[in-house]
Amino acid sequence: MNFLTGEIEGAVARKGGRRVLTGPASKEPLRLRLYLALMLVDVAALFLGFVVANVLRFGVPFHSHGMNMALVLLPIYLGTAVNSRAYCLDVLIASRRGMFRAVSSLAFAVAAVTFLAFYLRSSMEMSRIALGVGAAGAAALIVVGRKLLGLLADRWCDGSPLSEIVIKDGCDCAVARGAFVIDARAVDLRPDMSDPMMLDRIGRLLKNADRVIVACPLEARANWALALKGANIAGELLAAEVDELGAIGTSGYAGFSTMVVATGSLGLRDRVLKRGLDLSIALSALLLLSPLMLIIAACIKYSSPGPVFFVQPRLGRGNRLFNIYKFRSMRADRADGAGNRSASRDDDRITPFGHLIRRTSLDELPQILNVIRGEMSLVGPRPHALGSVAGDALFWDIDSRYWHRHASKPGLTGLAQVRGFRGATHSRADLINRLQADLEYQAGWTMWRDISIIVATFKVLVHRNAF
Repeated sequence: MNFLTGEIEGAVARKGGRRVLTGPASKEPLRLRLYLALMLVDVAALFLGFVVANVLRFGVPFHSHGMNMALVLLPIYLGTAVNSRAYCLDVLIASRRGMFRAVSSLAFAVAAVTFLAFYLRSSMEMSRIALGVGAAGAAALIVVGRKLLGLLADRWCDGSPLSEIVIKDGCDCAVARGAFVIDARAVDLRPDMSDPMMLDRIGRLLKNADRVIVACPLEARANWALALKGANIAGELLAAEVDELGAIGTSGYAGFSTMVVATGSLGLRDRVLKRGLDLSIALSALLLLSPLMLIIAACIKYSSPGPVFFVQPRLGRGNRLFNIYKFRSMRADRADGAGNRSASRDDDRITPFGHLIRRTSLDELPQILNVIRGEMSLVGPRPHALGSVAGDALFWDIDSRYWHRHASKPGLTGLAQVRGFRGATHSRADLINRLQADLEYQAGWTMWRDISIIVATFKVLVHRNAF
């Protein structure tokens, strides 16, 4: 059986009449080659960007202006990129992070060269057009080059740049692509702390591992923990109860370890930044979009009898209810105040004009008022009606973690929405996909993430699931 597919026989060999369990090969040499490849891609992109700039500005590819600027930029860029960790393990795992760091380093290098040239009155000849075009071209080529290299690296690394071992000791678990899987009981592998020979087997097996995950019964965890601590590797024990409790970290109290299951609100500084972003954009949007909102309101009144706004109680931060505002898109006498029925593509409750504003997400514009009132944020988990169901079950009956998402303000948009998880919830999977994205957003909030989600939202305002 093949270890890369969760099988065991290929890792057992015979040596001196006894069975020898062999571990995976080290991936560190491969990672070093990938770091070098990333650096070469960036250098090539930098020079190629200025070759293009030379052609556009001077009509020849290797004009001294562009080449000299590339040579001046190169050491500043590489020094900044190395310092900003543009060539490290986490950029192999998350290529977008590496792209951002690389482009940011290039921007810093261009700014530094511009400062030297103009403020220190450098004698170096410089074409501003060539510099601008070259830098922009280099940035674009860095992104493209890193993207292509990332696709190749995924194949070379078999799904992960880390050498991962999963040890199954009487418990089963899901296994990521490329992981080296061992059935401990099938090969007689035990964390016996009184048997140095057994510990030697474990140490040799894990020698090249970057990460080891052990799935074992509760009574075996202490011994496996001791064995991993002495193996000089990053070791983890799979604990299903952590998922059940929704633990997000560890801490301590009075000399005892604790599991962190809730972090509360953002710190004061982060709350001020997030609220400042909300108010600055919401107030500006209200001012700019007021004429459009008045036109929509008039069209709603003209197209069907009833109020302009649809007001509905929704679950907000701290599991507290608030009234959400939307432009009414359904017939007033058939509106579903409890939200028991999700809107569908051919929903007969929706007016013709309602279909238009729902497809373009214009019905959500009055929620700017909820943001200004402090009941919502621009970015956060979307608020749901009390009667919302996925399939035939209420949201919170499907997954108890549903209540975790209300630790933050609900948002006009969110990570789930920009990933395409919107529209009707026909199945339980529809709710789970949104919930996972909401919890991921809460666990990794940053101001830049909010801004990136806002920008990405404009790409999905008109979406196939918006009806």
